[in-house]
Amino acid sequence: MMSDLTTAAINLLKDLIKIPSFSKQEDKTAKRIGDWFDNYGIPYEKFGNNLWAKNKNFDPSKPTLLLNSHHDTVKPNTAYTIDPFEAKIEDGKLFGLGSNDAGGALVSLIALFTYYFDYKNPKYNLLIAASAEEEIAGDESLRGLIPKLPKIDLAIVGEPTEMNLAVAEKGLIVFDAVIKGTPGHAAHPNDDNPIMKLPEVLNWFDNFKLQKYSDFLGDVKVTVTQVSAGKEHNVVPGSVHLVVDVRVNDKYSNEELSNIIVESAPCEITPRSLKLNSSSIGMDHELVQAGISLGRKTYGSPTLSDQAALNCPSVKIGPGLSTRSHSANEFIFVNEIEEAIKIYIDLVGKILK
Repeated sequence: MMSDLTTAAINLLKDLIKIPSFSKQEDKTAKRIGDWFDNYGIPYEKFGNNLWAKNKNFDPSKPTLLLNSHHDTVKPNTAYTIDPFEAKIEDGKLFGLGSNDAGGALVSLIALFTYYFDYKNPKYNLLIAASAEEEIAGDESLRGLIPKLPKIDLAIVGEPTEMNLAVAEKGLIVFDAVIKGTPGHAAHPNDDNPIMKLPEVLNWFDNFKLQKYSDFLGDVKVTVTQVSAGKEHNVVPGSVHLVVDVRVNDKYSNEELSNIIVESAPCEITPRSLKLNSSSIGMDHELVQAGISLGRKTYGSPTLSDQAALNCPSVKIGPGLSTRSHSANEFIFVNEIEEAIKIYIDLVGKILK
């Protein structure tokens, strides 16, 4: 059965690549995933372009393990030299938009769920969610789907990690900051030019440090990513606007960290959202120990995923390499998918039985 599932999963990924599925436009890939469930006799439900299904012997009295990955993609960048929707295989590589991020993980998790769908008396219920709008953290992403799902006690999020275990993931807060000054004509004296205050403010952000260090995620990382001011060469602007990207370790909640920055920054600063929190799982958790027993390495991930939507212990693990994501001529090795399905089945089998 595993061999047949693996072949079917690779064919599913080829089909998904051929169907454009930009965020909010995933209806056709949702239909193709629904066809898989129909073919294997698996009842499923939909919310927007999200699909989810429960294992055959679902028991509300047992804890539930969520298996999640997404089927939306970013748009192909201009550096592509091949058709991003062709889904061709060359030299063992399956090329195509979304192959690595996160189609390989998604089809591997779907194969895993199908393998254990009718498993009798599992220790955990299984719940699969093929989610939409992950790339934009949209209202109808996993975050919007969760209230409609059964209670989730544990989760595996499929993203390219070379099948190693991301046991912690940094959260994200984006801030809008304003340095205020006095506008005026450039020909006249002005001791309150906001542009001249910029070096001091940039230096503050550059040297911003917090006490709580994470063994897996390191320090909180603060980066000024945008600066804008002025429209005319002869006019001193009344303000300078900055965008600040803050990657939050698992020692702080977003709300706690936002309060610290807002109170101490040398300019006005406002968070856009506090919903993308960091996540982590204890090293002694049985899922982590199961992964370690299978030779999987553990690490902390600096990149954001749908883990940020979860309020339960979770790990991020999937086939592929994170640096291939959003790159031109994106690809995943076919043998990475073959290996992933086997590892997923072995990993979940250790805690399911």
